[in-house]
Amino acid sequence: MKSNDLLHRFIFDQCDIRGEIVTLEQSYQQVLENNPYPAPVQRLLGEFLAAVTLLSSTLKFDGVITLQARGEGAISLIMAECSHHNEVRAIVRPQPGQEMPETIASLPELLGKGVLVITLDPAIGERYQGIVPLEADTLAGCLEHYFRQSEQLETRFWLAANEQTCGGLLVQALPLQVASSLEHNRDQWETAVALADTVTADELLSVGHDELLFRLFNEQPVRLFSPASLSFHCSCSHERSAEALQSLGRDEVEQLLVEKGVITIDCQFCNQVYRFDAAAVRDLFGQSTLH
Repeated sequence: MKSNDLLHRFIFDQCDIRGEIVTLEQSYQQVLENNPYPAPVQRLLGEFLAAVTLLSSTLKFDGVITLQARGEGAISLIMAECSHHNEVRAIVRPQPGQEMPETIASLPELLGKGVLVITLDPAIGERYQGIVPLEADTLAGCLEHYFRQSEQLETRFWLAANEQTCGGLLVQALPLQVASSLEHNRDQWETAVALADTVTADELLSVGHDELLFRLFNEQPVRLFSPASLSFHCSCSHERSAEALQSLGRDEVEQLLVEKGVITIDCQFCNQVYRFDAAAVRDLFGQSTLH
């Protein structure tokens, strides 16, 4: 049975290794509806969506984690985010003047030279941002490079996506607590990675989490925790759009109103359109506006 729109965390009982496994379907489909691009681009967007949900376990606070890449290729920006409420959204922005590939394309072919950015944005406190160059051929490879460089944690990713579903698997070595020695933990880590390397894209996208973990790690006791449900949600609102207009200032907003008649703010994540006519602008800035 598939585990659609669920994120499961798990640990290995006899060694210091943790993991996560995720499958997204309905939430992924809602993202694709707002990003009508060729299949290779949508599959990469699915990998970003699966990856950011795997990374969301680092959220120990109210806030959002964002995974984005900027490049010089056919895609100028691709971004996915997950909140502490397990709400996800994602977006692709094409490079002006370049055509999106219609056939299979690798990460370097889609993004070209660029950087991968992981941002932790708490509701209270300082934002943290980690940046690594896009030097691997896959998103999984880029993320593994990030963890080696920035977090100094042994971490491996397996990601997959098609037209209907996206999913991913993460395993990560932990500081020594359970294992009898560093050597024992290293042996267990190498075994777990070798077993996880046998997973196929089809298994990641179609097999239930408990069954898949049993297939992969049946010789190593694995404890699966209760799942977190994932859903698509966009944080845009009429109020936030109004705040954006207020930040521009009265003079600039009045000029826009004169030029356009009605100011519209489009959300590229969900295609919602917020409209502000002269009356709405007066509500923002006072009755002295445009009369």
